[in-house]
Amino acid sequence: MNSLSVVIITLNEEKNIKRCIESVITVADEVIVIDSFSSDSTVEIALSLGARVKQSAFDGYINQKNKAINEASNHYVLLLDADEFLSDELAASILKEKENFAHKAYTMKRCNIFRGSYIRHGLWYPDRKLRLFDKRLGHCGGLNPHDVIVMKEITEVKLLKGDMFHHTFENIETYRKRNNEVSAVIAQSMFDAGIRKSKSKIILSPLWSFINGYFLRLGFLEGYNGFMIAVLTTQQSFLKYHKLRQLQRQQISEVVWE
Repeated sequence: MNSLSVVIITLNEEKNIKRCIESVITVADEVIVIDSFSSDSTVEIALSLGARVKQSAFDGYINQKNKAINEASNHYVLLLDADEFLSDELAASILKEKENFAHKAYTMKRCNIFRGSYIRHGLWYPDRKLRLFDKRLGHCGGLNPHDVIVMKEITEVKLLKGDMFHHTFENIETYRKRNNEVSAVIAQSMFDAGIRKSKSKIILSPLWSFINGYFLRLGFLEGYNGFMIAVLTTQQSFLKYHKLRQLQRQQISEVVWE
């Protein structure tokens, strides 16, 4: 049986961390928590469940997760957010893979929970995530706050059976507030990466997001929740491109004045 490290980043996650750690008890040979100086009982709960906790100032999602990955003492790592947890079926799938780890990377379906409901239609499902991998060949990359695991070489990836559950928003207002915060981070990350978008993108991208999520991906089958997810996903798309355009205009103005 091969060994596996589970790594988690946290900041004030006392409502979630217990559920997250308990879901990996059967598969983890060690649990590492990189905490950004939580002011609640996150650290105490993690320690009580046997996790190794290290404090580190938050340096962006990507950098923070790479810190956690680097702390792992085993080659294979399972990367989770504190508001995520494994289904029994997924835990069993991972346990079976630990017998020989025939692949260097594994994906899993993420089932998001919105207002207490498990969402299995629309843009949110199956929401495949590569989260189990050989850290010698992979690291956390992408654009903040939407990090992805990047493999150093082309490798066959296996989809595991079972779901990884993700608690998202308990109410619509929290979702709206998060959209405003996240869209600013995404816009800045895109701008810093040299990504530029035309004015038409502000209209066409949100429109496509709604049509794809609500109609083509059957989001309407989720009833009111499905409609609100489609609407608020559209809102985030509009906000990130609108804010990116603002940064672009600001750059042009600064150049002109120079």
